[in-house]
Amino acid sequence: MAMWIPRPDADGAWLAPAKLNLMLRVLGRRPDGYHRLQTVFQFVDRCDRLFFEPRTDGCVERLDGPAEIPPEQDLVVRAARALQAETGCDAGVSIRVDKRLPMGGGLGGGSSDAATTLHALNRLWGTALATDRLAELGLRLGADVPVFVRGEAAWGEGVGESLEPVELATPWYLVLVPRCQVSTAAVFGDPGLTRGSAPITLADFLRGNADNDCLATVLANYPVVASAYRWLAERAEAKLTGTGACLFAALPDRAAAERLRGEVPPELPAFVARGRNRSPLFASPRDEDANS
Repeated sequence: MAMWIPRPDADGAWLAPAKLNLMLRVLGRRPDGYHRLQTVFQFVDRCDRLFFEPRTDGCVERLDGPAEIPPEQDLVVRAARALQAETGCDAGVSIRVDKRLPMGGGLGGGSSDAATTLHALNRLWGTALATDRLAELGLRLGADVPVFVRGEAAWGEGVGESLEPVELATPWYLVLVPRCQVSTAAVFGDPGLTRGSAPITLADFLRGNADNDCLATVLANYPVVASAYRWLAERAEAKLTGTGACLFAALPDRAAAERLRGEVPPELPAFVARGRNRSPLFASPRDEDANS
């Protein structure tokens, strides 16, 4: 990742992309109550857009963001304050969040927003933490934050924080967004959840072992997701990302993804996005030169 640079886009927005879990296995419960997992993360080019205005008074405020989340609980505010505390920085910031990713959808939007905040303020405040330290700081905010901090598609283990970069095919995806929010805590606390799956290898995944152990539990408890899953499964290989609610299918090209999107029932939100092995937050030095 040293050759890749976090930067805003041409409009000054810092991008916070969605992720898909292409596979999710639950290996067992740890003594601390968390679960041991295996998963594969890949980004897509559907993003929240964050704007940062540095200030000199040390105040961290969120000017715009999701109405459902009080500013003091928003991960962007918590990430900014965590970076202040870690580095002793006395600068502040005003943050605007253009929220485009659904909450409770398994796309990692809140974690991605936190990671983008860490990278943006690390640069804007001049705190100069290395990526490893930003990832450690991000893990205190949530298990999915490190993969967004590192910005590479990855094989994940532990609670999802032990990451090995991988190069994957980058298909076009149709993503369905059922109108509900799935509680990750409720799914992992459900007595019917598949636990104790045998670990697999990356080679096993690449050969097609790509199940999500949370799927049956989510379908049993969220009828709206189950209905959307049945619709998609009749037309493509339907998958659940994370604990849901979002569902996705890989298509051979954009035209095929757009055609299937045109068939989606009007009451079911959906979007088409391209898989990415590098987070859209990052640019290569060549990209940076082209935008200067």
